[in-house]
Amino acid sequence: MSGHSKWSTIKHKKAKVDAERGKAFTRLIKDITLAAREGGGDETSNPRLRTAIAAARAANMPTTNVERAIKKGTGDLPGVTYEEGLLEGYGPGGVAIYIEVLTDNRNRTVAEVRHILSKHGGSLAESGAVSWMFEKKGLITVPGEGLDEDELLMIVMDAGAEDLTTEEEFFEITSSIDDLEKVRSALESNGVKVASCGLTQYPKNTVKVEGKDAEHLLKILDFLEDHDDVQQVYSNFDMDVSVMEQME
Repeated sequence: MSGHSKWSTIKHKKAKVDAERGKAFTRLIKDITLAAREGGGDETSNPRLRTAIAAARAANMPTTNVERAIKKGTGDLPGVTYEEGLLEGYGPGGVAIYIEVLTDNRNRTVAEVRHILSKHGGSLAESGAVSWMFEKKGLITVPGEGLDEDELLMIVMDAGAEDLTTEEEFFEITSSIDDLEKVRSALESNGVKVASCGLTQYPKNTVKVEGKDAEHLLKILDFLEDHDDVQQVYSNFDMDVSVMEQME
């Protein structure tokens, strides 16, 4: 089972629980704040902010939360200054791990991520060690109930999507970064509910892991996902579905 597809499905399920705790909103707010700080508060002229807002809307974040995050980013409201960063490492079996972080204390975050990796048989790597193994793309997930796959495929392909796959009860739609907003708009204009919308890192190749290596790797990914400063975690692992389902 491809690590990206199955892991993204598990993360989507986890996001439902995170949303109840407010954790998913916290990550989205950080994204919006940083995007507004770097490119301004007008989403029409700030593609990154537009993507962040689309992800927030897909997660049913209240408009007031979105507006407040934008104002914190533009300086109209006081807020914490976050630093964006990428951490790269290896998991058991030589699997690549690519981690996006937003933190107000980089040294603390690096130390804590290093601890998570080393505790379960992984290691932190130098910048550039694994980033070349991934390609950034747009990713939209759509609940599959009541949808015809052929009709959905026609909608998204006409809008510029690259691929559509089925992952349990969801459809995953991939696109280039530039076409992400156009695909999302096409879905919504056709009455298709968008469960999530954002950018992802797709592995260019995968590494098979089994047994204890697989179990330790999933623990690493789970602990990283739960870390407050970690925005996204990507990996190029490949393993049996049964192993992954044990963590759900």
